[in-house]
Formats: sequence, C-alpha cells, structure tokens
Amino acid sequence: MITKEQVYEALHECYDPEIPVNIVDLGLVYGVEVTDDKVAVTMTLTAPGCGMGAMIAADAKQKIMAIDGVGDATVDLVWDPPWNPSMIAEEAKQRLGIV
Repeated sequence: MITKEQVYEALHECYDPEIPVNIVDLGLVYGVEVTDDKVAVTMTLTAPGCGMGAMIAADAKQKIMAIDGVGDATVDLVWDPPWNPSMIAEEAKQRLGIV
C-alpha cells in the first residue's frame, strides 16, 4: 500500500532549479491524495509566470511514479492560495538566509 509519507519522501527529491530547496520545504505542495495505486498531488509554484513549472511538475510525477506500487500519478498546478515566502519551512528559511 502506498502511503502519503512515501509520496512526500519522493517529493523531497524535487527541486525548483532556481532555489536550492526541495518543493516540500518551499511550501509548494498543497496536498497529496492516495487512492489504491493512484496518486494525485496538488501544488503551486513560487510565481505563476515561472518558466520551470512544467519541468518541476514532470519531475514530481517522475519521482512519484518511481515509488513501488504506483500505477498512475497526476500533478495539478494551482494558484489558489497564492504561494508566499511564509510557506517555507523554518529550516529552509535559515538555509536561504530568510529570517
């Protein structure tokens, strides 16, 4: 059985190429749903005009599909609520020098 924890662990390996922090710690992942062998992730980007969005979403999907037992995965990009720096995990803020 696939767990949300496994999915989050995989998503910790996905990075915005412009920021040296994974998408989970950046606060970009809004939700993970697991139904049987299907995984659905809802996430956002740091900015709607981010040119790397398709690449980040494809990387997230690839990492999820590599989890043993996953038959299908979808990654939906949403813009509501809009992302802001307060969503970054404390440890990541320290790494980025944001206080």
